[in-house]
Order: sequence, then structure tokens, then C-alpha cells
Amino acid sequence: MKKTALYDKHVSLGAKIVPFAGFEMPVQYSGVTVEHFAVREKAGLFDVSHMGQFFIEGAGSKELLQYVTTNNVDALENGKAQYSCLPNENGGIVDDLIVYKMEDDKYFVVVNASNIDKDWDHISKYNTFGANMTNASDDMSLLAVQGPKATGILQKLTETNLSEIPYYHFAVGSVAGVSDVIISNTGYTGSGGFEIYFKNEDALTLWDAIIEAGAEEGIIPCGLAARDTLRLEKGFCLYGNDIDDTTSPIEAGLGWITKFDKDFLSKETFAKQKEEGITRKLVGFELTDKGVPRHDYPVVDAEGNVIGKVTSGTQSPMKKVGLGLAYVDKPHFKIGSEIFIQVRNKNIPAQVVKAPFV
Repeated sequence: MKKTALYDKHVSLGAKIVPFAGFEMPVQYSGVTVEHFAVREKAGLFDVSHMGQFFIEGAGSKELLQYVTTNNVDALENGKAQYSCLPNENGGIVDDLIVYKMEDDKYFVVVNASNIDKDWDHISKYNTFGANMTNASDDMSLLAVQGPKATGILQKLTETNLSEIPYYHFAVGSVAGVSDVIISNTGYTGSGGFEIYFKNEDALTLWDAIIEAGAEEGIIPCGLAARDTLRLEKGFCLYGNDIDDTTSPIEAGLGWITKFDKDFLSKETFAKQKEEGITRKLVGFELTDKGVPRHDYPVVDAEGNVIGKVTSGTQSPMKKVGLGLAYVDKPHFKIGSEIFIQVRNKNIPAQVVKAPFV
């Protein structure tokens, strides 16, 4: 199992450590609910250094990314980031990712930890454009400072004007005396904040500086469990649960990152789905009775026929109800449809709703 540069720090703080995507990662510190509300109301600090980072640069870099991703890389300006996905040859999704345009012919790509090797091999396979590729995953760390007070906390540590970095934009600057930090207005919680990328050797310096700077505002360390409940309340997809090699971006509600004004893998398949319609769709749902939905629970109709399955589910800390995401067959995926989630052989009524949930 790999360890992030902050592993010893997490252990010293009493974090519960679990295996995740090949890493020993902190799943929680003070408790999922406490950490969840800290991020929604104040600020939380996440070590997500297990994520993968690639640099793709030189002549042909844009052409390569245009072909292997669904979003339109032409829309990127220097200093702008873009959520996208890697389609496979069969109309599924290799991974979802963020593409950063550092400068002309230089891109920074952030991928999921469990897919680093898979993504690298996939992109490399289609690199007939002569782009230079560097896998920097083992050399870089990533901290997410999230919550309504996150920007103010981070601003204490940098001369870069964070208010001038719009959502899904970034700058490169110094933070807590550490230079060449990528400061990105992105995150996976839906509560605002920044993600910062830097060299492994600076991880402890930056972690301690952020915790100290945010002490008055109530910042606390947060683990993967709270990260999951936070992203789910906002309806954000998790690779391996809500999207995978068998699901298309059209089925997953990611048509907004699938642009047909360019050529890319499986374009014809997705265009056909968009034109003719789909037979299943990823939807948000809320239980209308007590129960906690979980991954892989069956979704059934009023007669008990299986019409789908839950991909992500939890008891929402904010709404105090069971909610989640599920693939549901047509016509049951319409907003307002009544469906039932099988929880321990009991069919719990639920309603299809529009995400985000909060």
C-alpha cells in the first residue's frame, strides 16, 4: 500500500486509516457528521494526495486531449480548468478528470487515484500526436481547503488575490512560503474553497500552516467519509460507483461535458444516444420513509419488478433523510416518479428528484 507524504501526520492526529485506491488514507478524524458540518458551515482540510497528476505538453498536446476527452479543450484559456471524462471505445467511461490549461501547449490533468495506471495507458495508446507526457503522480501532493471560510483562511497565506480566481480557474503562486503552488478554485464538496497542488516535500509545511491559519475560523482535518457524504449531497459522481466502463456520459447526466463540435472516441455512440434517447439514466432520489440506501441495493417499481440499482447512497447529514443516486430504467427516471429501494428485503418508497439535494 502506498502512503501520502502526510501519512504520519494523520496517524498522530488519531485518524482512522483505511486502504483506499492502493493508499493508506484517513477515512475520518473527529467523526463523519462533525467533519461534514465543519465543511458546510466553516472549513475543512482534506489530504487527497492519492489523486493522479499528468503533464501533457508540446506540439500535439491539445489535439491529443481533444480526441481522448469529451469536453472541448478549445474552450480552455490559460489559467482555466475543465471537468471532463475519458470515453472508451465501447461508449463507456475510462475515468472522469479535470484538465487545466497551464499555458499554450501545456496541460495539467488530474485523475482518480484508482485509475492512474489505467488512464496513463489509455491516453498513451492514442498519443499519435507527438505530445510529451509526464506522470507526476508520485511526486505531487494535493490538499483541498473546503467550506465557506476556506478562501479567507487560504488568503492569509498567499499574496495571490484569491477573489480574482473564478470557479474552475487557477493561478500559480506562493502559499505559506512555498513557491510554484497550483491554486485551483475547484473542489468536490459543493461548499466552495480551493485545491492546491505542490511537491511532496512541502506537504507538512502547508498542512500545518493551513490548520494554524484557520484555527480561529474552526477549520478541522477531514477524511474520505465526509468527502463522500458531502459530494453525494451535491449529486457529484464517484468513479467506480456512479460512472464506470459500462456507463455513458449521456446516461450519467454528463451530456453537458460531452461536446459534439469536435472528433473524439465514441462520439457516434453518444450522438445516437442523445438523438434517440436512452433506456436508463442516473437519477437522484430521496426516500419518503425511514431507511438508508447503499451501493448496489436494487431499485424496484410498485409491483416489485427490478428497474435499476443504487450506485451511491447515504443518510444525508443536512437533510436527515436517506438519499442517493441510482440508474433507473425508462420511464421511471422522470422527475417526480415513485420508485422503491430494497433495503434488507423491504421496499422503501422513494421519489426521483433533481440533484443537487442541498
